[in-house]
Amino acid sequence: MYCENFKLRELPFRLSPDPQFLFLSRAHARAKAYMESTIWFTDGFVVITGEIGAGKTTLIESFLRQLDSDVVIAQINQTQVNAVEFLQTVLVQFGFSPFKMRKAELIATLNSFLIEQYAAGRKVLLIIDEAQNLSLKVLEEIRMLSGIEATKEKVLRIILAGQPELNEKLDSSALVQLSQRVRLRFHLGALSREDLRSYVLHRLDIAGSNGREIFAEDTYPEIVRYSGGIPRLVNTLCDTAMMSACNEDRDLVTLADIASAVGELQWVEFAARSSSINARQGELERTPTGDRPTRTISKVILSTDGKAAGELHLVPGRKVVGRTPDNDLQIDSRFISRHHCQLITGSDGITVVEDLNSTNGIVIRGKRVRRHTLRDRDVITIGQHEMLYVDENTEHLADTHDDLPVIDDAANEESDEEGREDAAGAG
Repeated sequence: MYCENFKLRELPFRLSPDPQFLFLSRAHARAKAYMESTIWFTDGFVVITGEIGAGKTTLIESFLRQLDSDVVIAQINQTQVNAVEFLQTVLVQFGFSPFKMRKAELIATLNSFLIEQYAAGRKVLLIIDEAQNLSLKVLEEIRMLSGIEATKEKVLRIILAGQPELNEKLDSSALVQLSQRVRLRFHLGALSREDLRSYVLHRLDIAGSNGREIFAEDTYPEIVRYSGGIPRLVNTLCDTAMMSACNEDRDLVTLADIASAVGELQWVEFAARSSSINARQGELERTPTGDRPTRTISKVILSTDGKAAGELHLVPGRKVVGRTPDNDLQIDSRFISRHHCQLITGSDGITVVEDLNSTNGIVIRGKRVRRHTLRDRDVITIGQHEMLYVDENTEHLADTHDDLPVIDDAANEESDEEGREDAAGAG
């Protein structure tokens, strides 16, 4: 190939997933943190979606490499199966030979195995890639598995990864119970212009560039233009362009090489392709028009000592609030857990707030709650902060951020005092 021409140890843009080449953009780092949260929490599960080539599989492989030896893993990649075949596949991953078992025996065997692992102090993790292909019946089996518990603690951790169609399935009326079990949900979008350049340089460096310029600076806008920032497409375009430069006996990829690669691949500009990436990402935030039913849009206004300190706009989906930068709304306070709570907004506009096993909890109307359906002007007390929930479709709503109602959290004062001693390391 072209490694010798560019003085590289190995090919930098292979399409096969390789954790060694993983580039953690801010979005990828956040998705990985969500995966890691399955080890911290024992109830619910995590859903990671992204377009084809967004890096989901590479992210999963990197995550798996870093797990401790006390984690027992079942990794499922073949998802076009019925319910019995799915249960058999899971048991095979755990070392069983279940092909002569009836469904009831499959379930009993799996339950016993999970309880045994829990009793032995081991964590069990089920990762399902390409989960958008799962049938509704199989997804219902997964919901049942997620409910298995020992001494009131769930014994199976679950990660579902798939294309955006997975979100559409989970949000369907047939899977309401399953959707409510989802603790965290995140969509991997395209790389930004800055991240794309860093991504290319990162892969070249891993391959042995040692900082040498291999792609001319003016090639990056063209790579963005034709790849759309999708990592797999970036790899394809860069690999083909490097072969073009090599054929011309050059060790620098130029605009001419990008143009040659685009011609060879028969690509048009990414924006003109049939890909629906931008349409899907923008669908939730666009103002509905025509015959499409209007979606209720809402927000929460964060305040500290009665003064507005930030806003978080809510659209159908999930938003996470916590102390670290990977949250949708960051509250940098020692009274706030790493991932403190989540706000789940349905397609009907109804928003539910849910505590994520935080140290100091969430308080609404003077009571500490785990899960609560929000109404316009509800105030969520979180640590020493307040979040005002605003339903922007409510007619009587006045546009004010300063006159925020304050909840008397005396009922939670004792638990907050206890939390102050150790909340600095919460999460």
